[in-house]
Order: sequence, then C-alpha cells, then structure tokens
Amino acid sequence: MDDRGGSFVAVRRISQGLERGNNTCNSTSAEAVAGSAAWLGRGLSCVCAQRRESDARPSFDLTPVQEECLQRLQSRIDVPYDSSVLDHQEALKALWNAAFPEEELHGLISEQWKEMGWQGKDPSTDFRGGGFISLENLLFFARNFPKSFQDLLQKREGDRSVWEYPFAVAGVNITFMLIQMLDLEAENDSAFDLLYCITFKLMDHEWLTMRASYMDFNAVMKSTRRQLERELLSEDITRLEDLPSYTLLTR
Repeated sequence: MDDRGGSFVAVRRISQGLERGNNTCNSTSAEAVAGSAAWLGRGLSCVCAQRRESDARPSFDLTPVQEECLQRLQSRIDVPYDSSVLDHQEALKALWNAAFPEEELHGLISEQWKEMGWQGKDPSTDFRGGGFISLENLLFFARNFPKSFQDLLQKREGDRSVWEYPFAVAGVNITFMLIQMLDLEAENDSAFDLLYCITFKLMDHEWLTMRASYMDFNAVMKSTRRQLERELLSEDITRLEDLPSYTLLTR
C-alpha cells in the first residue's frame, strides 16, 4: 500500500510492444520487457528488466520487501487445490457462505455448487487451471467487494444473455489468465487479489458490451485481456485504484 492507501504491483511481462524514450521494446507473454520499465505502482520504475549481455534472462532489481512479497505470491500460485486439506475445505465452505449466506450447504460434493457456476457437483475438479489461489481470489472478492461479487454471481446488471457464463468457472479462468499474462512483483499481498476483482468486473462489462452469450466466452476473455493491458500500461497509472476499470467495483 502507498501513503494514499493504494495497491500497486510491478509488471515484469506483458504481451504488448512498449516504447519509452529511445528504447523500443517488443514483448510477448513469453518474453520479458527489456531496457524499459513496464510498471504499475508509484515509485516502482526501478523494478525493470535490464538484460545482462552474459545472461539471456532479464535481471530485476527488487527491494527486500518486493522480493519477499514476490516469493509469497509465487508460493500461493504454486499451491494446487487439494480437497483432502482441511484449510482448503474450510475456504470452500467460506466461499459458499459468502455467496449464499441464507442457504445451508449440504456438503462439499453437492448439486448445490452448480448454483454458483461450477461445472459439476464437485468444485475441486474445476480448480486445476487456477489452483488454490483461484479460490482465494474468489473469497477476497466476496469479502472486499460484496456488492460487485453478488451482482456478478446473480447476473443483476445489464441485458443478460439466455446462455450466461458460469460465474465460478469464469473466476478460475480469470486467475489463470492473470498468472499467464503477468509476471508480477507485488508490494503487498493483496495486490494480485485486487487486480483479480478489477478484471472480473471488467470481464462482465465486456460481456455486456459485446452482448455475448456462452459460446462467446473466449472472445470476451481476449477482449478483457486487451483492455487490461491498455490500462496497465497507461502513463498516468500509479496504483491499481487508478485503473479506469477500478471504478466498476462497488463495496
């Protein structure tokens, strides 16, 4: 967090060409930005890719705090969802209670889960792409932006399609997209989670704008990614709360 209470995160890679001053950088999702700072976060312009001649991989000058946060984030990303782990079971129950506080859950394997947009009665089978962090992202969203979470879950806003995207599976896909899209250095542990919430609302906004239906989901995700890339690389962005799509969120 910065002194204005903002969340920020430095972006190592992003699949878009960049130009800063005399340095032109062409990058793909598999290539690091070189010779220029692709960043999001006040005071993080020093967190940039500086390619060493003796090393084909870019090096990054991180502060100890940034390094520690990056390691914690990477550790979270590396954890698969395990239905035999008690903490994972409790997190899944907590997600149900946040989504449907008035409805009692009958079990971790139940037809009820389909109400949230899981593909079957066992949500654990849908976590393979996003891991446990995708469940943590959904929980963070539910607890920190409950109105936006419920608006998306209940499909309350806009002229909705007859065949809507499944909420929970879409959430896992967004986590997976962000992990693939960005190689992140985080200044605080919740930066990635906040970016997830922004992206989920942005995806729904794109869905409505495109008047999409179930078969259009991949096209909507691609459009969401393009818009997010544009916002992240805007010159006047200094923290996540400055992203135009942040204004879509409501608590």
